[in-house]
Amino acid sequence: MTSPALRSRLRRFDAASWSGAIVSMVLLTAVVWIVQIVNVQDDYGLDRFGLRPRTVSGLWGVLTMPFLHASWDHLLSNTLPLLLIGWVVLIEGLRVWSIVTSVVVVGGGLLTWAVGPGDTVIVGASALVFGWLGYLIARAVVSRRIRWIVSAAMVLAIFGTLLNGLVPVPHSHVSWQAHVCGFVAGAAVGAVLHPRRGERLRPRRGAVS
Repeated sequence: MTSPALRSRLRRFDAASWSGAIVSMVLLTAVVWIVQIVNVQDDYGLDRFGLRPRTVSGLWGVLTMPFLHASWDHLLSNTLPLLLIGWVVLIEGLRVWSIVTSVVVVGGGLLTWAVGPGDTVIVGASALVFGWLGYLIARAVVSRRIRWIVSAAMVLAIFGTLLNGLVPVPHSHVSWQAHVCGFVAGAAVGAVLHPRRGERLRPRRGAVS
């Protein structure tokens, strides 16, 4: 049983606060690392549950892909972007983070399943990272709010080189298709959730109710 003091702290915990968001993202990243440790012990046997394009059995990979990685280097390359870009999205609110993450994982995953290369298994959190990045960029561009423009600019200043992952690379083991699909899903939800201020209320010229 939890103590009254611990229950009180849990009630006060705000996942969308600056400190709460970093704790939440550290916990999520820790889960990914724990999965990797188990996967390595199983000689990467868990990767068989990754996304397999255009196969019914591969549909499970839509949900499992972000938690599986092909190597330690693969995981290390995704860890910092997963932690920090996810944190930037989360500090704007747990509800928004949940919506964006769900759309990117499910929508981006299904797109990858539809267009990804056949006879392959796709794993990795990079599609989710690209989805969050697409969301932040679209939110800034569409809404034109200074705070979100600055936020997107700061993320791009640190992680802008990630955009190179959207460029097709022949004979590469990196699934640029997953990057593009995640980015498109994130950008789409960013545009829908954050239209330009007043856009929803402005009636069309000549329209009647």
